[in-house]
Amino acid sequence: MKTKIILLLILSSLVSLKSEQATNDVELLKQQLLKLQQEFEQIQRQQLQQIQLLKERIDNLEKVQSVQIEKPKPPPDIDWKKEVTTPKTQPNEKWTPTSPIRLVGSGNNYLDLSLDALMTAGSSTADDVEELQMGGHDPKQRGFTLQQLELVLSGAVDPYFTGQANLVYNLDSSGESDIELEEVYADTMSLPYNLQVRAGQFYSDFGRLNATHPHQWNFVDSPLVNSRLLGEDGLRNPGARISWLMPVPFYSELFLSIQNSGGTAGSFLGEGHHHGDGDETHLPFGRPRTKTTLHTFGDLLFVPRYVVSFDLTKEQTVALGLSSAFGPNSSGSDARTEIYGADIFWKWKPQSHHGGFPFVSFQSEFMLRRYTADQFDWDLDSDGILDPDEMDFNDDKIPDYFPKEKITDYGFYSELNWGFRKGWIASLRGEYLTGDKNYYEQITGRDEHRLTRKRLSSALTWYLSEFSKLRLQYNYDYRELMGPDHSVWLQFEFMLGQHAAHKF
Repeated sequence: MKTKIILLLILSSLVSLKSEQATNDVELLKQQLLKLQQEFEQIQRQQLQQIQLLKERIDNLEKVQSVQIEKPKPPPDIDWKKEVTTPKTQPNEKWTPTSPIRLVGSGNNYLDLSLDALMTAGSSTADDVEELQMGGHDPKQRGFTLQQLELVLSGAVDPYFTGQANLVYNLDSSGESDIELEEVYADTMSLPYNLQVRAGQFYSDFGRLNATHPHQWNFVDSPLVNSRLLGEDGLRNPGARISWLMPVPFYSELFLSIQNSGGTAGSFLGEGHHHGDGDETHLPFGRPRTKTTLHTFGDLLFVPRYVVSFDLTKEQTVALGLSSAFGPNSSGSDARTEIYGADIFWKWKPQSHHGGFPFVSFQSEFMLRRYTADQFDWDLDSDGILDPDEMDFNDDKIPDYFPKEKITDYGFYSELNWGFRKGWIASLRGEYLTGDKNYYEQITGRDEHRLTRKRLSSALTWYLSEFSKLRLQYNYDYRELMGPDHSVWLQFEFMLGQHAAHKF
């Protein structure tokens, strides 16, 4: 009997031990299950974060399709000082079609390459299409025009500088090829007090459009007022620029460019569109060009600009700018030119937008030029005697004497852009340009390069992708003494590589 009791106790202990062991095993399994669940949830959160980042990256890339790239601060037309303008690709990152084509370098030192081709086909009722289309990159002939082929080299020099060079190939209406170094400059990256310095050859920061390239425009051609007052190729020369991003809660920036006053600066010492077409006869406002080179610091071109931007609402942004340019002109040793400009940009984009669409934007610029034409006579050697043998310009329209006079020209353009669906933009632009009649025109006759001009343009742009677009545009032109003309242009653009960031 005792033996049975002992056996029962032993069996009971064994069962109890097994039950306890089973309980421990269940608890252990539960802990393992909980741990796996936590690890799974963590992985799931990480994957969701990666998915969100990829969605944001896709959305940012799609925004390139929009003519206006949105940034809350700065406004869409201003480069943020703290932002490197050329995207970086990590050494081990897989290349994609949106990545820059890296030629050399690694890490923070690299050289990116991109190529942009802009070509147009169309026709016009004007007999003189080259005079009708005033911009240097405008389509200037019936049929096909290669407006420009732009090669861009850009990258980080070191932690202190970034650099960019724009090489442009043009084919004119006579079939002549032209290659020019349009821009080449370096920007500082680490100056204190929100300062930045640019040095090299670059477009002056005057207004909204002058510092942009043709493929960034909302229309096939440049505004009339830009071409006449700033030059057919834009205000662009070697020099230096300093800018200061003010420490205020809204975007506010000051620019000051100091550049040579020749080159493409036709309203100053350069040979502009209004100077005439011959190699020997260049008549700025009836006078031969008697000054073409710099002599003192005061002969440089000074271009100050101020830009401010702020949000009107969560869906609306406005940017305002004031610009001016001061320098000598080619009509005499004491002759000066002043150009003043004011611009506005407004954009509405709903918070529910997709890839930047839909949107509505309005842009306008007004410019005024005061050209002080110096007095002129044929005493070119300053001996006090008028000597016909000194006449270098064989033109019977030039009299023996011109008095000093101030010549004023002014004009504006306004454009409205509606991105009504993704990749599609409808645009409308109105322009007006005129000038006061002056004394020299009483002698030489009306200056054909200062006649009143009016233009109304409509355009439809289709961005097929980030790298190509089609644009159809109609122009109605009215020129004083010449009447109306009609033009239709079809533009095509394609891009290889990722273009460096521009001002929009």
